[in-house]
Amino acid sequence: MKKIIAILVLVVGFAFNTNAQEVKTVSLEQTKGEFTQKQITLSEGTYIFEIANNNVGHNVGFVLAPKANVKAHIKNAYVTAQVKDNSKETSKEVTLKKGEYVYFCPLNPTPQYTLIVE
Repeated sequence: MKKIIAILVLVVGFAFNTNAQEVKTVSLEQTKGEFTQKQITLSEGTYIFEIANNNVGHNVGFVLAPKANVKAHIKNAYVTAQVKDNSKETSKEVTLKKGEYVYFCPLNPTPQYTLIVE
């Protein structure tokens, strides 16, 4: 009986691991005063944002917020360090639900761009 329970625990644990949500990377590039990607459409899920600084001439960052409340920044979406000239940095994991968001860089500075989660 103990062997059967141990096998069931292993099978259930394996099933949870294989059904774990995959973390996807969204790569964005900044140039002087703008992102090269003007709008993004994603599916619900968990993402890491990779921000590239393409010869901006100074450090850049990344802000993601719900479109309905731009001041409510999603702090896990911030890059873990300012992105130095001609380098890349990533955010922590961010789980996004259906809706509209905006992304921008206050350091570059850039316009606000739309990110849609379907």
